[in-house]
Amino acid sequence: MRKKKTRHKNQYAVIGLGRFGGSVCRELHNMGHEVMAIDIDQDKVDQYSRFSTHAVQLDSTDERQLHGIGIRNFEHVVVAIGDNIQASILTTLVLKDEGVSQVWVKAQNMYHQKVLDKIGADVVVHPEFDMGKRIAHNIVSDKVIDYIDLSDDYSIIELRASDKIDGETLMSLQLRAKYGITLLAIKDGEAMNISPKPDEPIRTGNILLVIGHNNDLERFEDTEL
Repeated sequence: MRKKKTRHKNQYAVIGLGRFGGSVCRELHNMGHEVMAIDIDQDKVDQYSRFSTHAVQLDSTDERQLHGIGIRNFEHVVVAIGDNIQASILTTLVLKDEGVSQVWVKAQNMYHQKVLDKIGADVVVHPEFDMGKRIAHNIVSDKVIDYIDLSDDYSIIELRASDKIDGETLMSLQLRAKYGITLLAIKDGEAMNISPKPDEPIRTGNILLVIGHNNDLERFEDTEL
């Protein structure tokens, strides 16, 4: 009899249970992963105890306390400490010294990020900045559904197909030849067509998932949609 495959559960720790850290903790828990919720505030620890495997109150800048809970055994640690930049930096240092392989840190500003990069943070995120860019792109264009910044020059965007390209195909639009962009998928309601065929027709209202240089994406949006 073939054994049924079981989903591998990763171990995560989230340090700082504010709006951002609490949201990450809750979502990881809902996805079925083992999560340790950590905060210096006992009230927040109590609040997120039901959205975690373990909830611990401690000072994450204290190396002995983090070592004592076996933080090095966690594959990923998210440092989501709020306004205390010093605590964020010291916590990141301790985690890297403990040998945690993946440390993701929320940055307050670009100066904070520069320090985090220098001390070895694996991924630095700017939740407010990233969401601000998404909202700005949605405001200026009713065609843009979502916007994911890959780098300074390249992005993935979701665009709503207009009447102008109803019935067009990848072959007729010649996206790569004319614009240097790639259509990754076409979403029609709940159905997602990954890597659509060259003769797949696009219909009004379809959501197009497109990747490319920002200038090329803008040219496509202005010219074709």
